[in-house]
Parts: sequence; structure tokens; C-alpha cells
Amino acid sequence: MSNRVVNILVPLISVILGLLVGGIIMVVSGYDAIEGYIALWNGIFGDSYSIGNTIRQITPYILAGLAVAFAFRTGLFNIGVEGQLLMGWLAAAYVGYAIEGLPRIIHLPLALLAAAAAGAFWAFIVGFLKAKLQVHEVIASIMLNYTALYLTNAAIKSLSDGSFKTPTVLASATLRNQWLREITDNSSLHLGIFVAIFMVVVMWFILEKTTRGYELKAVGFNKNAAEYAGMNVNRNIILAMTISGVFAGLGGAMEALGTYQNASIKAAASGIGFDGIAVALLGANNPIGVFFGASLFGSLKYGALNMPNAAGIPEEIVSIIIAVIILFVASGYILRVGLEKFGKKKEGK
Repeated sequence: MSNRVVNILVPLISVILGLLVGGIIMVVSGYDAIEGYIALWNGIFGDSYSIGNTIRQITPYILAGLAVAFAFRTGLFNIGVEGQLLMGWLAAAYVGYAIEGLPRIIHLPLALLAAAAAGAFWAFIVGFLKAKLQVHEVIASIMLNYTALYLTNAAIKSLSDGSFKTPTVLASATLRNQWLREITDNSSLHLGIFVAIFMVVVMWFILEKTTRGYELKAVGFNKNAAEYAGMNVNRNIILAMTISGVFAGLGGAMEALGTYQNASIKAAASGIGFDGIAVALLGANNPIGVFFGASLFGSLKYGALNMPNAAGIPEEIVSIIIAVIILFVASGYILRVGLEKFGKKKEGK
């Protein structure tokens, strides 16, 4: 059995096992598993409104997953995607409402670039500390998550004269699109999904089709060998984290310019950045895999909202299902060994 087939089967089997375990948990807890999964399905695909909102939910997960996956592929663990996303969120919202008089063809890309730059800068700090001072990226990025949360809250309070949210972004900077809203029964679907898909292609192109991408992967695979080959290890570490931050910052822009149309004070992290870790894990750090992983996560998250009303099942059950899926993916080595042995037996026959 080829590695490519195994790489596809491991997450697929993990999802199936997660859903089976979730069904068992529902039954043990006294709920009807079939009714629960029907409610989950209808919450995702029940009508055009649900489909539109599901796609909207998926959008930031794609970008958060890409941010984590890109860092993983270059030998780094960017656990600071949450903070970078918040910085991008605020930057996009500010540019979206503060700059007036620009046509949409200029204003919207400018707001997206501001978000990308803010996320990149926040991740650059982590890369710089790692490369120059040998500060582990996990420690630095975790601390910067909290810094970003409180810094953005303070900035929002200042920019909005004490209010809990910034002014609404101008029509020239919004990702919302009337046609998309109309075909999905006035859902919150916006143009961000196309930005996210484009960034999937960008990540694939950087890592697979460019010399710089090869260097970044080489440094991540073996830093000493890369240095011996003449590659600038420190520069590549900083660059890898910075590019990872670009994806995260754009994830924030999806919320600022598409879903909420502003930036608001938050009591805690949004959770999107942390969920990006699970998305990247499920997608095997592959950009296409991240797309499907984000689609699963976003669908389950939004569909779960229908379970309490339609089936009387707490939406926390879906959180358990997601956790079990992640557990099986994390235990993928066992599944991989089993699949390889099964493949060898079939070949032996």
C-alpha cells in the first residue's frame, strides 16, 4: 500500500472512528444517536442558509490551519496563530473603516494586506527570538497570544472612544457580497472563501514549486545539514514564521471584513487559532488536506448548533467527537502500521 493511499486513509478512518465513538457516547448518555446525527447533518446541509453559514464558518479555519501547517512543514510549531489572527483582525477592521474615499478594488485589498502584515509582524517577533536568541517558538508564541489579546482590546477601546467594538467597516472594504447572500437565503457567506482557497494554492506553490520553499523545508527537516549546504538557517526560520503569520493575519481579516464587519473586545481567545492546530494535524500539514480538515471542523462546529433544538442533544457532544477524531489522528502511527501490514498481506496473496 503506497504512502499516498495511507496518508488519505489515516484521517478518513480517524473521522469514521470518531463519529462511531461519538454515537456510542450519545447512546450511553441517553440520547438517540441517529436523531443526533440527522440534526447535525441538517444543521450543515439542511438548506441554502445553513450551507452558506457552514462555508463561512470553514473560511477562517482554512487560513488558521494553513498558518500552523506551513510552520510545521518548516520545522516550527506556531502555537501563536491565535494572537496573529487577532492582530490581523484589528488591522483589517481599522483600515476598513478609517480610510475613506477609496474604490473597493483598492480599499478591500489594502485592508487584506494590512491584516497580512499585522499577522506577519507578530509572527516575525517569534521567528526573530527563535533565530537570534534561541527562545523556543512555543514559549514565545504562547506569551504573545496573551499580549495580542490584551493589546487589541486596549486598542479597540481607544479607537472606539470607550465602546466595546470599532466602527463598522465601510462598504468599500467589506467581503460581503449581495449575490452570495441572496443565493444562500441571506446567510453570512462572504467572498472570504475565495481568498482562503487562493491561499491554499499559494502555500502549495511556495512549498512545492519554489527554491525558497525547498530551503524552508530543508531547514525544518535538518537544520545542521541545511547549514552545511550553505543555507542561511536563521533567515529561513524568521521567514517561515513570518509567512505563517501572513496566513493567520488573513484569517483575522475574514472575521473583520466578512463575518462581523468590525473588531470587538474579547474576554478570551476566539479559539480559531488553536483549532487551526487540529485542522493542520487532520490535514497532515498538506494544504489540500488542510482544506478538507477545515471543512470538517467548520461543518461540525456550525452543525452542532442545530443539535440542542432539533434533537435535544448538547452541542458539547460534537466537541467530544472532534476531540476523539483528533485523538485517532494523533494515534495515526498505529493506524498506519495496521494499514501497511494489511497491504502487505494483500500483496502476499
